[in-house]
Amino acid sequence: MESKNTVSPRLFMLLGAATCLALGFTFGKKMGEITPSAVDHAADLIGLSFSPAEKDSMIGTLNNQRNRYESLREYTLDNSVSPALVFNPLPKGFTPDQTQNPLEWGMDEQVALPEREADIAYLPIHQLASLIKSKKLSSERLTKIYLDRIKTHSDTLQCLITLMEATAIAKAKAMDAELAQGEYRGPLHGIPYGIKDLLAVKGTKTTWGAMPFKDQEIDQTATVVQKLDEAGGVLVGKFTLGALAMGDVWYGGVTKNPWNLTQGSSGSSAGSASAVSAGLVPFAIGTETLGSIVSPSTRNGVTGLRPTYGRVSKNGAMALSWSMDKIGPISRSALDNGIILSVLNGADPMDASSIQAAFNYSAKSDPKKLKVGYFQEFFKGDDAGSKNNEEILDLLRNQGIELHPVTLKTSVNPSAIQLMLMVEGAAAFDELTRLGWDDQLVAQHKNAWPNLFRAARFIPAVEYVQAARQRTVLIEEMHALMKDFDIIVTPSYGGQQLQITNLTGHPALCLPNGFNENGSPTSITLLANLFDEEKLVLMGDYIQKNSDWQDKRPPLFDR
Repeated sequence: MESKNTVSPRLFMLLGAATCLALGFTFGKKMGEITPSAVDHAADLIGLSFSPAEKDSMIGTLNNQRNRYESLREYTLDNSVSPALVFNPLPKGFTPDQTQNPLEWGMDEQVALPEREADIAYLPIHQLASLIKSKKLSSERLTKIYLDRIKTHSDTLQCLITLMEATAIAKAKAMDAELAQGEYRGPLHGIPYGIKDLLAVKGTKTTWGAMPFKDQEIDQTATVVQKLDEAGGVLVGKFTLGALAMGDVWYGGVTKNPWNLTQGSSGSSAGSASAVSAGLVPFAIGTETLGSIVSPSTRNGVTGLRPTYGRVSKNGAMALSWSMDKIGPISRSALDNGIILSVLNGADPMDASSIQAAFNYSAKSDPKKLKVGYFQEFFKGDDAGSKNNEEILDLLRNQGIELHPVTLKTSVNPSAIQLMLMVEGAAAFDELTRLGWDDQLVAQHKNAWPNLFRAARFIPAVEYVQAARQRTVLIEEMHALMKDFDIIVTPSYGGQQLQITNLTGHPALCLPNGFNENGSPTSITLLANLFDEEKLVLMGDYIQKNSDWQDKRPPLFDR
C-alpha cells in the first residue's frame, strides 16, 4: 500500500542532493574555508532553494512525520534544554586543572581621570576599575556617560534592542554606596556592560534578533548575567544579533560597523562588537558557534575571547547548537577579557555541558617562557591583511620570542562535521519550522535559516552519529597538535582553523592588528590548549602592551 506521507520524487531528489552537498559530505577544503564574507553569509556556502509549493509540501510532510511520534513528548521542550551529548567534548584522559590560585591582574593603581567624556568612555576596564576603586570616578557618572552615548549613537549603528536605563542607574548608585562603606567586589565593581540579546534577563524581552520572538519574555536570568551582577557589573542594555545567531541582519535592520557605516557589523554578535567599538560600553558579552565572536571582533576592531567549550555556562542563552555554542567577552583588551572570563568561569548545575576548571592568570608570569607556534602556510600573501599578520610575527621575534612553524592537518574533513550544527539548529527551532513562524524571519533567501532548518530534518540520524564520531577523532588530533605548544598564532581566517577549533572546543583570542587598504580593521588570532585561556590573555596582553592597534577609535564616534 502506498503511503500518503511521501515526498514527491523531484522534491526528494532535490532534498537529498542539497542536503549532501550543502552540509558537507562532498565539501572540499576550498569550499569549506571560512572567510570574513562567508561568516557574514555563512549559509551562502550552501546552494539550495525551494519554490512555495515545495515549501508547503515539505512542511506538510514534516508535520505528518511529527505526528507519528508526538505522543512521545508530553510538552514542548524549552530551547535551552540541552540533549545528552553524542560525543565526548574532552580528549581521552584529559582533565582540566581544578586548583584555583589567587588572581593577579597587575593593574595600574595611579590612573589619571581624563577630562573629555569620550576619553573616559574609551578607557579599558582595567583602568576604569582603578578610577572607580580610588573614587576618582563614580559608577553613576560612568554609567550615565555610557547611557548618553548609547542614546546618541545606537540608532545610527542599529545596535540596540533594549536600553535598561533605570535599573542601570539604580545599580550604579548601589555600587557607589557599597564602595563608600568600604565594600569592593573586584575589578568589575560599578563597570557598565551590555549583552547580546539571546541572553535572558527576567523582566525584559529577549528577542533572539528574530521577528517571531521580538516580544518574547523569558522568566529567568542567564547564569552569566547573574555572575556579572554579583561581581558588581552594571547592565545598561541588550544589543542586537543577526536573527537566530546568523549574520548582522535582525528584525530591525542591519547593525553597522562604526568604522564604515555602509558596512554591516558582521555577526552574529553584531551589536556587542559594534557597541564596544563605538565606545557605548567598555565590554559586552557575545556568543560563538562558528565565528560569531571572531568575525565581528575583526570587523569592528575590538578584542574578542572565545572560551573553551564548557568553561562558561550557557544556562539562559538561546541554543543554536548545544554541542558548539560558547559564550565569551568582547572588550578593548586581552587583559579586560581575562578579568571578565574570571567572573564567567565555572561549572553550573543548570548546564550539564559546563565543566569546572581553574583560571589562573598572573601578571607576574613571563610570556617569553611560553612555547609559541604559528601556522606558517596561512601567512602567505601580499595583501594588507597578510602584511598585518606578518607584523605580529615580527613583533614577537623582535621581543625575543622563538616562533615554531606548525602545519594544521587533520585526517577528517571538518566541513562535513558541520552538519551537526545544522541538525541541532533544526532541533532547537523545531516549533519555528513546524508552525510556519519562519515566514516572519527577515532573511528568506535560498540559504537563510528557514531553508536550512527544513533541509536538515532530512539528514539521517545515522549520519549525525557518524559525524559525531569523526568529531571525536578531530578533537583527539587537535589535542595532539596543541599539547606541544602554549600558543599558536594564526590569521583569523587562515585555512580551516576557525571551523576546526569551533568543532573541537579550543579557545581563541582575536586581536586587532591594523587596517586593510579600505581602512577596515583586520585581526590576528591566538589559539591555546583546552582551558588554557590564561596563556592567551598573557600573550595577548604582551602584544597589546607593545603595540597600539587596540587603541584606535572610529573617528565618527571619538567625540
